[in-house]
Amino acid sequence: MKAAIYSQKKDLDTFLYLSKFISELENRGVKSVLFDEMAESLQFSKIFETFGTKQDLIDKEIDLFFTFGGDGTIVNSLTFIEDLEIPVVGVNTGRLGFLASFTKEEAFRELDSIIKGDIKTSRRSVIEVVSPRSDEFFPYALNDVTISRKETTSMVTVDSYINNEFLNVFWGDGVIVSTPTGSTAYSLSCGGPILSPSNENFVITPIAPHNLNVRPLVVNDKVEIKFKVESRVPQYSLSLDSRLIHIETDKEIIVRKASFDLLLVQPNDLSFYETIRQKLLWGRDKRN
Repeated sequence: MKAAIYSQKKDLDTFLYLSKFISELENRGVKSVLFDEMAESLQFSKIFETFGTKQDLIDKEIDLFFTFGGDGTIVNSLTFIEDLEIPVVGVNTGRLGFLASFTKEEAFRELDSIIKGDIKTSRRSVIEVVSPRSDEFFPYALNDVTISRKETTSMVTVDSYINNEFLNVFWGDGVIVSTPTGSTAYSLSCGGPILSPSNENFVITPIAPHNLNVRPLVVNDKVEIKFKVESRVPQYSLSLDSRLIHIETDKEIIVRKASFDLLLVQPNDLSFYETIRQKLLWGRDKRN
């Protein structure tokens, strides 16, 4: 068995923790393959095999993909794994951690169960963007796709269509389309609803809409959502998770569900509702 080790952190604490974690994997007969940039920065590169692309994961026959960091690290793992359906184990060394489900201590306690596959796996839907320029960027996102204004303080006008049926004109700073996974990210901060990860929906959330009667909308993820953008400048910004590109205003885009999911490994006793209670500080009001 082989496990990919991926982190964007390059500090001493990360080096010490990963050294111990890799040693525990070796004791269980699991060979580690390290992210090339991380391995070089932490001076692991002379000892271990490395990866830097999806093809590397295929060639090295990776069975598990461990991420060490926050939710952003898990989101970025999609750019390597894509449709390979390699299970992702998120170890939370960051802060909020809706997706990175294992603490540093839990990762060691649950390691045998993870390796044996005796643990829960959650399938997370992925968004795909179709545009005339799709071949110029990685067209998938785990959390959300966002249309927003570029290099202007003026509002943008976004015409939206569901399966080619006119929906609305979003007039403001832009619009977000999020998966259930992304419903607790940017969309939530703009007033969007929280969806359970098992829901088969998208959330369309306006960003600072000028029309006060415009509200977030939940739609089935089997639809195709088309956008046309008008702006005072010739381009608008399109973000796919944390990756930002710029698109000409005469280029329409279509947002739809991708043909594959991301597999997220989680502790057997993990509850989504317990997670949001902890992260959003829900529960009984202490004043009562």
